[in-house]
Amino acid sequence: MTDPQAPEPGRRTYLDGVRAAAPIGVAAFAFGVSFGVLARAAGMGRVAPVVMSVTTFAGSAQFAVASILGAGGGLVTAIVAAVLLNLRYGPIGLSAAGAFEGPWWRRVLTAQMIVDESWAVAQRHDGRIDRHLLIGAGLLLLVCWTAGTAVGAFAGDLVADPESLGLDAAFPALFLALLWSQVRERSRLLAALGGAAIALALMPFTGPGVPIVAASLACLVGTRRPA
Repeated sequence: MTDPQAPEPGRRTYLDGVRAAAPIGVAAFAFGVSFGVLARAAGMGRVAPVVMSVTTFAGSAQFAVASILGAGGGLVTAIVAAVLLNLRYGPIGLSAAGAFEGPWWRRVLTAQMIVDESWAVAQRHDGRIDRHLLIGAGLLLLVCWTAGTAVGAFAGDLVADPESLGLDAAFPALFLALLWSQVRERSRLLAALGGAAIALALMPFTGPGVPIVAASLACLVGTRRPA
């Protein structure tokens, strides 16, 4: 994807997004391997997990689908769980909509680059999204995630057990690191704490995904208010 306009002085570029997301890409690749192994063990074959990673590009939803199918659950149940987990991208997409430019197809391709990590990397100090950082980071993560899935699906027997690598603790640590850089302002810190409180309060009473969506909406409202 090319940008018809030359970068302005001090303006971030796609390469800046790639560089910013490079450390996260290593974790995305490792988790992609884990997903490929899990999806193949769940009976999804080798090609389908790779296609799913390219088109869906949502780790939590994909793990949910593979886990449910592997446990003998139905396809409808797996799809509903994935949709609920991805509902958070509604408020996330609204917060990033101002950064989209050009015809509809370019907006659709840009929207495909939005995942939790690229959205966090693309945050600007004024609360808006930097489109170049978003696309650069999203492209790198998509490549790493899909490549990892392919390795897990086609050569999973040759790699170590992903669970033995401690990956279950890697992504929570990663998200905490991303959050730390976003809560330097009082309004954002209050929004994050409010969202966490809402999610914890709703977890015992609602289905999967609902606490995340409610917390995301609260954070969206909080970050839109002046500090």
